[in-house]
Amino acid sequence: MTKGAETKATILEQAISMASVYGLEGLTIGQLAKETRMSKSGLFGHFGSKEALQFSVLDAVIKNFALLVMEPARKELTGNTQLEILFAKWTQWISIDQRAGGCLLIAASTELDDRPGELREYLAKQQIEWLDCIRRMAQKAVSQDSLKIGLDTRQFAFEFHSIGLSLNFSLRLLNDQKAPERAYTAFSKLMQNAKSQPTTITRYNN
Repeated sequence: MTKGAETKATILEQAISMASVYGLEGLTIGQLAKETRMSKSGLFGHFGSKEALQFSVLDAVIKNFALLVMEPARKELTGNTQLEILFAKWTQWISIDQRAGGCLLIAASTELDDRPGELREYLAKQQIEWLDCIRRMAQKAVSQDSLKIGLDTRQFAFEFHSIGLSLNFSLRLLNDQKAPERAYTAFSKLMQNAKSQPTTITRYNN
């Protein structure tokens, strides 16, 4: 890595920490210059604009998430194990994030949901890929007879994702130290329901 690239990486790491606390919109060249003890012109030389800085931050976090959470799971041979590793890595990502603001991707999903533009479109595209990653692993488990035939894998992905969001909420806002345990209980139930063959329930009208 060249000295310039190393400097940019250091700046970007500080920018990610700031964005985790203040949001992407709260990330300014001026504030970042103070934190890194660099000139504004020097930062503009690396990123060009506030918008480019915001995109670089979001892109860096997304790539890191893929490397630490998604890739380890993809290396597993069975769909069931992929799902188990994916859930473990994701809850770890949420639970032990050392930045004061926690998971930037979850925070950005709330911050950008009503703000049309390049950032929102990019984040939405990546989150769709995340949900599809879960769905494909579940579908692989179905094809290997580990999960039941006919499983609604999109619904499965929705519920899988919802557990992580609830974990983040309980840890960050409620400071519930038992939240990881509750998350694993919810995941175990989700997997068990996905393995069980559906039963017919008769509805009686009065």
